[in-house]
Amino acid sequence: MGRAHTVCRDRMWRPPAPWRGPGVGPVTVGSARVSYTRTAKWTEQRVQLRQRRVLGVDPGLTRCGVGVVEGVPGRPCTMVDYTVIGSDPDADLADRLLHLDRNLAELIAKHQPESVAVERVFSQHNVRTVMGTAQAAAVAVLAAARAGLPVRTYTPSEVKAAVTGSGQADKKQVTTMVTRLLRLDAPPRPADAADALALAICHIWRGGTRDRLSEAIRTAKGRQ
Repeated sequence: MGRAHTVCRDRMWRPPAPWRGPGVGPVTVGSARVSYTRTAKWTEQRVQLRQRRVLGVDPGLTRCGVGVVEGVPGRPCTMVDYTVIGSDPDADLADRLLHLDRNLAELIAKHQPESVAVERVFSQHNVRTVMGTAQAAAVAVLAAARAGLPVRTYTPSEVKAAVTGSGQADKKQVTTMVTRLLRLDAPPRPADAADALALAICHIWRGGTRDRLSEAIRTAKGRQ
């Protein structure tokens, strides 16, 4: 009888010991020190489920696609809005850039995104085209920075892989998957708008962790 009582007592539930896996304890990230515990890990998992609003920008001087999406990593997202900011190719460059900057600022103020995702400019054979795309991308980054928002850039291959599963997908495949993922009744037109929405989806699914880390670092620095 005494033995049975002892075995039963040994099998009684005990509170779990503090988590001591790899990377536990104060970790220095830049000048900030962040402590990870089991409780903090659970808290982080709950934070991951919070809706995030992202404004995606497919840069271009003649047509700049902008798409706003809400969602959480690994789950279907919701389209908030999309548009294309156009400018006259024959207009003065300074006026075109100013027009783009003002429109992006208005959209950021209207939709209040938590972060901005911009397509990273890559090498093209048409030097004039890539220069205009780079200038438009710089305006988008500046507009986000002015609003105090974190900015992430993604290559076209990264966006295609995130949305379609293949970094070699064409524009039609991207548009089809964006329509399906956002549960839209019709494909977003023109393709620049679909690309901007794809950028926002890509950031929600792939860039959320980096945003949370940046936010944790800023919070830790503010407490010092």
